[in-house]
Amino acid sequence: MKTLKEVVADAAERKVAVGHFNISNIEGLNAIFAVAKKLGVPVIIGTSEGEREFIGVGEAVALVKSLREQYDYPIFLNADHTYSFEKVKEAVDAGYDSVIFDGAQLPLDENITIAKKCVEYAKSVNPNILVEAELGYIGTSSKVWDSLPKGVELDPSMLTSPDDAKKFVTESGVDMFAPAVGNVHGIIKSGEPALNIEHIKKIKEAVGIPLVLHGASGNSDDDIRKAIAAGINIVHINTEIRVAYRDALQKFEKENPDEVAPYKIMKDSVAAMEEVIERKLKLFNNL
Repeated sequence: MKTLKEVVADAAERKVAVGHFNISNIEGLNAIFAVAKKLGVPVIIGTSEGEREFIGVGEAVALVKSLREQYDYPIFLNADHTYSFEKVKEAVDAGYDSVIFDGAQLPLDENITIAKKCVEYAKSVNPNILVEAELGYIGTSSKVWDSLPKGVELDPSMLTSPDDAKKFVTESGVDMFAPAVGNVHGIIKSGEPALNIEHIKKIKEAVGIPLVLHGASGNSDDDIRKAIAAGINIVHINTEIRVAYRDALQKFEKENPDEVAPYKIMKDSVAAMEEVIERKLKLFNNL
């Protein structure tokens, strides 16, 4: 089976992107894996710090590993948005396939220093692990917003500088890079900001390593296609499947107030997540 690094490189060569979906429970994992297996495409499972606390770090590793080994399938686990070296170390030691150090709110030099420390430690434990870092603020909350959240301004001056990106990647040694290119976490009801496709091209040219698009929930299919063509290799989706899960759950409970069996209650939520995931994976993989 290919490593995650090989899977990402293959996606880049074919001008497609690997789908990355976060989970908070086993229902989400089941929905993501069922669709990926149906379509025959690799997939990355993400868990943020909060999601890891809820699921369990070791438990998340065991669940994903069990699917990979039982089905001989390219499903991988990523420690999404991790804000300290200590938490990165925890995920590395537990056996995650990739980790993200998110020092986007730190000064550039401090962000680089900690990212480099994360890379050095991760590679000493597992040479095949991928380390990603983020530069440029795109928000931190997976919510549905009426308008852009306070403090998130998406004018050109807020985009990740290609020069800063090159400095960051060169000095830190990260394997993958997540820039701010007009993307924002969550879904904006008033309309998702357009991605700056030309800026993605500039960042890709500057860093020469795989690029990751965070906060892609709510972006148009056309924007996503153009972003992938411009150099995005992994696309993160979280809020859209969370909304699908919640809406289906609320509908089921309203229509079936006497049902108490969790596996029956969650069935519609899993199906709703699968519908979103299938649409996204087809988009990312040109299917």
